[in-house]
Amino acid sequence: VQLQASGGGSVQQGGSLRLSCAASGGTFSEYAVGWFRQAPGKDRELVGAINWRGVSTWYAESVKGRFTISRDNAKITVYLQMNSLKPEDTAVYYCATPGRTYYTYLAADYSFWGQGTQVTVSS
Repeated sequence: VQLQASGGGSVQQGGSLRLSCAASGGTFSEYAVGWFRQAPGKDRELVGAINWRGVSTWYAESVKGRFTISRDNAKITVYLQMNSLKPEDTAVYYCATPGRTYYTYLAADYSFWGQGTQVTVSS
């Protein structure tokens, strides 16, 4: 399965962005998806994840209440809606799938990755 992330950009603090992760190949509708981010000098971290049906989601404490992950299996796309953005949300954001129905919390468990999309939040 191939993943392509898009939707990044530059916004001011308090602004919003919606990232998209489009898939091709494989059986994406049967796979969980995670959104990760990596800031300069920091480890890659999971910020949100969704299971294959979209009924179970998980968020990092740092984004809970501000970010929402959703999916449209008909469009084979997963979204990350990011509201109330803060400068500390600045990072390259990646979507990835572990190739199974339920998400995990470790980047090493994710076999398929999209290219990153840069999100920059200015104060």
